[in-house]
Amino acid sequence: MTFNPDADLSTNTTRRRGRNAAIAGGTGVGVLGLIALIAGPLLGIDLTGLLGGGTSTGGSGSDSGSSVIENCDTGQDANENVDCRMAGAQVALDAFWEDNVEGYVPPTLTVVDGATSTQCGTASNAVGPFYCPPEQGVYLDPTFFSLMQQQFGASAGNLAQLYIVGHEWGHHIQNIVGTMDQYPNNGTGEGSNGVRMELQADCYAGAWIGRISEQTDADGTPYLQPTTEEQRRDALDAAAAVGDDHIQEMSGVSNPDSWTHGSSEQRQYWFAQGFTEGLGVCAETFTRSVDDLDP
Repeated sequence: MTFNPDADLSTNTTRRRGRNAAIAGGTGVGVLGLIALIAGPLLGIDLTGLLGGGTSTGGSGSDSGSSVIENCDTGQDANENVDCRMAGAQVALDAFWEDNVEGYVPPTLTVVDGATSTQCGTASNAVGPFYCPPEQGVYLDPTFFSLMQQQFGASAGNLAQLYIVGHEWGHHIQNIVGTMDQYPNNGTGEGSNGVRMELQADCYAGAWIGRISEQTDADGTPYLQPTTEEQRRDALDAAAAVGDDHIQEMSGVSNPDSWTHGSSEQRQYWFAQGFTEGLGVCAETFTRSVDDLDP
């Protein structure tokens, strides 16, 4: 995945914040989620900030102590710097969803430096990227991508990174269009609303990536170049790495009744469905039977 070097990304509103919070529980919708209970002890990292029902840090999640990311004005900046890549993703994602959701309201995007408190708990690389519904904000520490490589066996290349940001944007869409209210938390398991919510976010990410070169700046320059097959394999690799069954296998446990995000195969399938079929198919994660959620 490559940004067009001359693409104008100066409209980004991505901010940086961090190094001011203690670890605490949280209620955000993250890429790792409740599987933290299994993966954390095995991997030797603290993932508990994604556990639903945790104790809030009391942080406001406001821009207090944050600053706008500087020197992220062009596609070339995004190609050379991971923080700018996140800022570029924000610009391209907003352009995509503005075209596809009437009355679209953008989420905030905060690049975390170390750790910071939010209304959904602590944001850090140990927690992983997550969406905080009360704030309508996405939090992401880019060093998490290195953890994916080291701990989860994923290559976590550039397009995989965009898949992860796109997945969290998908949760924002679910929030603002009412999906989260329509399908509230009803526990864990293969057919749970939580799993279906995650698979739909994967589908949304795939739909965006499938049309990733269609969003343009004010001069008509596409923000991103078309993806290659190798890059798409990398994104699918990231989807598989955070499948419930894959992480359970790493810990020597197999319990589909505890799933919160879906299997590796399901996550890859719904990403691919969005990529090839577009947004229209994504609603089916909530209408298909449990057996039909599988490829």
